[in-house]
Formats: sequence, C-alpha cells, structure tokens
Amino acid sequence: MKKDNRDLNIESKSQHDKDKTASQEILEKYDTDSRVRKLSNRSIVYFISIIAILYSAYHLYITYNPLPALQQRSIHVAVGMGLIFLLYPTFRKQGRSKIPFYDWILFLLSLSTAGYIIYEYTAIVTTRGGIPNTVDIIMAIMTVVLILEAARRVTGIILPILALIFLSYPFFSHNLWLPNMLMTRAFDLGDIFGQLYLKTEGLYSTAIGASVQFIFLFILFGAFLAKSGMGQLFNDLAMALAGRQKGGPAKVAVISSGFMGSINGAAIANVVGTGSFTIPLMKKIGYHRNFAGAVEASASVGGQILPPIMGASAFIMAETTGIAYGTIALAALLPAVLYFLAVIMQVHFRAGKKDLRGIPKANLPLAREVLKERGHLLLPIIGLIVMLYMNIPIAFAAFYTLILTVIVAALRKTTRMSPKDVLQAMENGARQSLSVMIACAVVGVIIGVVSLTGFGTAMTSAITNIGAGSLFLTLFFTMIASIILGMGLPSIPAYIITATMTAPALAEFGIPVLVAHMFVFYFGIFANITPPVALAAFAGAGISGGDPMRTGFNALRLSLAGFIIPYLFVYNPAMLMIDTTGVATNATEFGVPSAISIITIVVTSIIGIIALSSALEGYLKTEMNFLLRIVMGAGALLSIVPEFTTDLIGLVIVLSVAAINFIKYKKDLSAAA
Repeated sequence: MKKDNRDLNIESKSQHDKDKTASQEILEKYDTDSRVRKLSNRSIVYFISIIAILYSAYHLYITYNPLPALQQRSIHVAVGMGLIFLLYPTFRKQGRSKIPFYDWILFLLSLSTAGYIIYEYTAIVTTRGGIPNTVDIIMAIMTVVLILEAARRVTGIILPILALIFLSYPFFSHNLWLPNMLMTRAFDLGDIFGQLYLKTEGLYSTAIGASVQFIFLFILFGAFLAKSGMGQLFNDLAMALAGRQKGGPAKVAVISSGFMGSINGAAIANVVGTGSFTIPLMKKIGYHRNFAGAVEASASVGGQILPPIMGASAFIMAETTGIAYGTIALAALLPAVLYFLAVIMQVHFRAGKKDLRGIPKANLPLAREVLKERGHLLLPIIGLIVMLYMNIPIAFAAFYTLILTVIVAALRKTTRMSPKDVLQAMENGARQSLSVMIACAVVGVIIGVVSLTGFGTAMTSAITNIGAGSLFLTLFFTMIASIILGMGLPSIPAYIITATMTAPALAEFGIPVLVAHMFVFYFGIFANITPPVALAAFAGAGISGGDPMRTGFNALRLSLAGFIIPYLFVYNPAMLMIDTTGVATNATEFGVPSAISIITIVVTSIIGIIALSSALEGYLKTEMNFLLRIVMGAGALLSIVPEFTTDLIGLVIVLSVAAINFIKYKKDLSAAA
C-alpha cells in the first residue's frame, strides 16, 4: 500500500512538472521576456544573482539618497542592460547553458555607458554645456545600439523597429520629397545623439526617470508579494467567493487575474501563471477552449486598468500629467468596474445558455479560512492606498510598503519570509524589471526624436486633419493609432508612446488632459487582445489548446465594453468622477460631480453593461432571437451613454426586452412541466 502511495505521489509530481514545463514553453512562445538562459555554471549563476540583488539595493538606496538625474538614470539603464546580455540569449534557439564571450563584452560595454557619463559628468553639464564632442557621439551611438539589441532580446523586434523608424526621421526630415508638415531643418550626428545621450530628453527622459524612481519599486513590491503568497490568496479567495456559481471557474479567472494584473502589470505572464490553473477548470465544466482562453486574456489585460496600482501605469500618468494620483485612481474606478462587470456577465450568461454549473462546495475553500490564513497580506496594499491618498511621494510610499510587506508576512508562519526569501524577492524583482526598463529606454529614443524634430506636433496635426474637424472621427483615428502603437508592448511603454504621440491631438478639441490620457491609455492596453497581434489571447489559446485567432476575437468580444467606455467618458467626463465645467484642457485639478450625477451614471451604466452582455451572448433568463438581441444591444448602448434622454429611452427598451424574455422563460417552464 505504501508503495502504491509512493508511486501515486511520484506520478502526481511528474504530471505537475510536465504541466509546469508546458506552461513555461507557452510563456516563452508569446512573451520574449521569459526566454532567459538556464546556466549550468553555478559561479556565474551566483554572480548574476549578486548583481541583481545589488541592482535592487541601489534603487532602495537612491529613494532617500538621489543622484543627479542623468547619472541616476544612466546607471539604471547600464546595469539593467548588462543583466539582459547575461540572461537573454542572442537568438531564440541558441543554447542557454552558457554565456558566449561576446555577451560578456556587451555586458562590459553596457556598464561603460554609465561609467563614461559619471566620469565626464561635470564636463558634460558645464564645460561643454550639453554640446557633444567626438567621444560623446561615439558613446551615444554605442549606447543606442546596445539598447536596441537588448530590447530585441527582451521585447521582440517590434519596438526596436519602431525606434529605428523614428531614429531615421531626423536624418532625412529636411528632404524635399516629404510632406510639408513633416519638413524640418537638417540635423547632424551631434544634434541627434547629443539629444539622446547627454540630455534628459532622450534615452534618459521621463520614461526612464519614472522607471528608476518608482516603477522598479512597484515591480519589486510585486515580487515581495508573490514570495509571500499573494497569488495563492487571490486564487483561493476568488474560488471561495465565486466557485459555486454558474460558470464558477470562469468568474474565478476574472476576479483573480484582474487583481493580479493590477499589481504586476504583466498581462501575458499573468495569463500563463493564473490561466494554467483556471483554464483547465473552465474547460472541465464545459466552456469551449477558445472562450476559456479569451476569458483569462480579457481579465489579465483588464487588470491594468484596475485601481489602485493599474500595473504601475497610474503613477506614470500622475508623473506625465501632473495630476494627483488620487484623482487618477478615482477616475479609473468606475470604467474598470464596468469593464469587469461586462466580462463577468458575459461569462454568467454563457454559463446559463450552456447550463454550466459551478464547482461543488465540498471542493472549495471557505472564505473565512482563506482570510484567516492569508488575509493579512492585503494590509500592505491597503497601506499603500492610504499613503498615496495622504499624498506621500510615490517612491517613499513604495519603499514603506516593501518594509510593511515583510513585516506583515511575518505574522504567519505560512507567509513568513526568511532572509533568503527576501534576497530571492530582490533578485526576482530586478529580473522582472528588465523588460520595462529596456522598453522605457527605447521609448526614450522615440521621445528624444519627437522632442528634437517636433514630430509630435506633426502627428497631432495629421490626426486632426484626417478627422476633418469631427471629434468622433478624431477619437476613432486616435484609437486606431493607439492600438497600432501599443501592439506587442508592455502596458507602461505602450501608454508612454500613445501619450506622447496621440493624446495631444485630443487637446485640439478642448478635451481635458486626464480624459485624453485615459482614452489613449485604454486603447494602448487593449492592443494586447486586438487581433491580429493579440499576444495575451494567443497565450491563453496556447494553454487552452484553442485556435489563437478565434481566441483573440472571443477576447475582443468579451472586452467590447473596454472599447466603448473611453468614448463615453470623453463625451461626459462625469463618468471619470470629475467635473470639468469651466476647466482648461491642461488643468490638473478637477471638481467632483454632484451625488445625483454620479448615482445616475453608475446605475444606468451598470444596467447598460448587463444588457450589452446579454445581447452579445443572446441570453437573459432564456435565449433571445436575433432581433431581440439587436434591440437589447441598442437599448444597452443608449443606457450607457451618460445623457438623461438616452438613458430614459435605453432603460425603456432594455426593460421591455427583459420583460419579453422573462415571459418566454415562464412559458418554457410551463411547457416543460
């Protein structure tokens, strides 16, 4: 008997290892960030671990002991690049057990890019006044090449190609064959690479500034939470709350992935990490594999619009716009709730339509037991929110939250972190930060070119000209541009690019800065579930065994509310809980709408979102025919539009269709009896 049990345990462990390997292969297929070397030399492994831990320690140190901006940011980029060349293979199919000699050279060259700035700092900012000499230009070119190569290894080819396109622009922007709006003066190497390397308006721009000041700290915070068992808390709590309901596993996926996505901001990694648990459960109770993968992708991407952390994008938006974090988090709340409500209701109606049951109560954890065992891990997040609303600087709040996480985790043995766990969390945080750091550095190339040439003004002019003076058309073309610019990018660089390139076009129509930035933020994020480059959906399909494109279109339908809501809050910013009456477009302080306005918007929007989900699935209490679905959809859209007349008409339509559907449901019950 003991032998049988031992054999069973060995078989179970073997299956777990196979599932873990399969998940890792899927993650590497769709997320280049995960394709790291698995080195065989333990001395080199320790060497890299020490560098990563020191990298984290450096960011904790400069929180209270900052260096001059150019030095501080150059060290952040240089050491991060060095780690990338040691950790990431040159090519996907290259052996991963050893580091080639040329990557050691690239590692040293990466460190030299910051070493040169530190050594020459006084001369750069005083003697030369930012005007580059020959050595400066050589170092600048080398730095740009290293950054693009590091980005290619970590993020894939899309972002470096985009940067090269922008980088080529100042070299020929004075040529006569370009349209007049794109014509500029001639630029030489000194102009271009001096801008990129010697100033804080290029490689070391606000994008890297945000990365070094607080993005890194929040990624590190996420690594500490993961080490303490936060992911397990979200999964177990979601199972306890939603597992028994219709389509329970799908609702569990939406809840747990949404919360985890808000903290870690890594949609694809979240799809694979959480989806390896939730997707098989969804398939087991009867959801189609394409739909199951889409649910996980929609929730993971949606987590990045969910306060309080929004994958750290809320802090970037606060830094970029000068608007208080509390205002941004509050503004993001209702749209995020409506988005997740839409996904959950579609899941619910699909379960009703297919008669899919939840998980038996006996197989589920109890909410009180989950909270008793791990609920204390929520305290650091609560503490973070409180500190941010008290206007404690973001970097300090992140630093205090890290300390609070270690203290709170120590309250229970199951979550307690040993010194080794703390060091591993520091190493993991450093590793996880590399993709965001290098993406922000590449975005710095784009920002530098835009700043040097005035290309952003030309882009704004082009969008408004194509929109022909129509706000709706301008919004539409801004949406398309944001989706294209956000394809295949992590949420933070996607937002920075769209905020730089497309948000200014909306200011031409008097749209407040927060509304404009929130609009482009949404579409930059949802590029990850918009075919043909729906990487998060493709990762979900890899786990579910579904068709990638069909999974992508399922995710697009589940996320439809996310494509509608931004238009609504542009036309009525009260949906963002702000009153812009009489406020200038560049204002950073807003009033609060009346309580009646907020209640009206919340109630009608919720009814509209539920009705829209019902129309998309063709089910309420029972199935609806095609005509009723169209009518219900129209009523839903009218209800969501935050205007009294449309709300009233929409509600009448929705209630009428609901009444017809309920009567049909009663008749079907009578006929069945």
